[in-house]
Order: sequence, then C-alpha cells, then structure tokens
Amino acid sequence: MATPKTSPKIIKPAPKAAPKPRDPAKTKARILKVAIAEFAAKGYSGARTEQIARRAKSNIRMLYHYFGGKDALYVCVLEEVLSQLRREELQLDFDDADPLDGVLQMSDFIDAHFAARPELRGLLAFENLNRAQHLKRSGKIREMASPVLALLYKLLRRGAEAGVFRPDVDALHLYVAMVSLAYYSRAHAHTLSRIFDADLLSPEWQQAHRAQTRSMLTSFLGPVPAASAPMRHQRQEM
Repeated sequence: MATPKTSPKIIKPAPKAAPKPRDPAKTKARILKVAIAEFAAKGYSGARTEQIARRAKSNIRMLYHYFGGKDALYVCVLEEVLSQLRREELQLDFDDADPLDGVLQMSDFIDAHFAARPELRGLLAFENLNRAQHLKRSGKIREMASPVLALLYKLLRRGAEAGVFRPDVDALHLYVAMVSLAYYSRAHAHTLSRIFDADLLSPEWQQAHRAQTRSMLTSFLGPVPAASAPMRHQRQEM
C-alpha cells in the first residue's frame, strides 16, 4: 500500500511587535536640542533643516509640523537659550542680601552662565551679525527682560537708600556692563588670545578676570566722595 502523503506544515509568521507609541513632546524637544547646536555652530544661513531632522532621528515633515519652518524654528531656538538665562536669573533671591553682595552674586551668575553655554555665545554672535532680524520677531524675549531689570533696580535702590551705592546708577546700563564683562572675553577669545599672546580661555585667566570684574563693580557702585570746595585764590593787596 502506498503511504499517504502528509501535508506540509504551515509555519505562521511571528506576530509583528506593535509600533512604539509616539511621544510628541520628546520628539519636539529632541529637534529643538539639535537645532540649538546646529544654529550655534553654523548660524541661520549655514544650518540645514534636513540635517537637524536627521540628527534628531526624526524627519523633515515632523520638523515642519512642530515648528512651521526654519524661520520659526530659529526663533524658538533663540527664545529657548535666552529663557534659560532668564529663568535661572529669576531664581536668585536677593531679598535678604546686602545690596553689594546681591549685585556681585548676579555678576558671578552671569559669568558662570556664559562660561557653561558656548551655544548661547555663538547664537548671540550670529544674531548680531544679522542685526537681530529674527530676535525682533519674538515678543516673549522682550517680556522676559523686564523682571531681571526689576531685580537689579531694587538692589540699586536699596543700596542708594543705605548710602552704600551712588544714586545715579542705571539698572540697564549696569546689566549690559556685567554681560559684556562675562561675554566679550569668551566670544572673542580666539582672536584676542592670538593678538595678545595670552590664553584668555584658561581657567587662571578667567578667574583673574572674574576677580577684576568684582573689584570694578565694587569701586563703581560705591558712593561718590563729596567734592572738596574749590580753593579760593585771594589777590594780595599791593
């Protein structure tokens, strides 16, 4: 008798794993993080949205979905890096601080913030070259600046009322001076180091610069000595 033929076994494919659910917040944050690095290194003109999407492990469609385009993404980048500075500044508590200590603490904080964030220095440099064309589109950044100046104004007012500060110091001028002292030596360190044959990015140079900044602020803010009365020259009678 012929043996009955056995039908071949049908091997069912293993069930496909369910796709991981998308996390829009994480995807958006990842794109923004990569965009900060790209724009800081290459500026608005040099950065490419395709490269940003690829490095963020996303795609150009999602980048445009979350941010609307390159211009809007760049404005978001500027808002993010500047809001980091503002948020941390506003966490400083000067209510019980001596006025001079409060100003020096703010100066130290600004210095440390710029030291730790080269991407902020790069973005500010590129945006200045572009005459703040994108920065002016953001109302958010302008709103963030006011509370910081209010903090500094209170310190200056308390110091003037206590007689330890000169009364004519403008909060905005002082804030710009502190940012300049923290920013300029780092933003232009490569050219200045070459010109003066000194390593401006070395920890020793930066520490000495910070100490000099504190000394300059202390001397500038102190009350102006009363001008001595002018000497009267009496004409001798002949």
